[in-house]
Amino acid sequence: MVKEGDHVSWKTPQGKTEGEVVEKKTDDFELYGQKRRADEDDPQVIVESDKSGKKAAHKEESVEKA
Repeated sequence: MVKEGDHVSWKTPQGKTEGEVVEKKTDDFELYGQKRRADEDDPQVIVESDKSGKKAAHKEESVEKA
């Protein structure tokens, strides 16, 4: 399980990327105009890429502590 402030990595089409968890979502939310589903049993995390500074949402299970 990851929490805010954790440094994590995830897979992208370009390879592995790293960044920081800035928020953990357990309710449905919207990011960049896209609706995302989340709940207590299937949370999503908002991560900020070290490389680009952009934020993205990922299922918690798809990121791992770096």
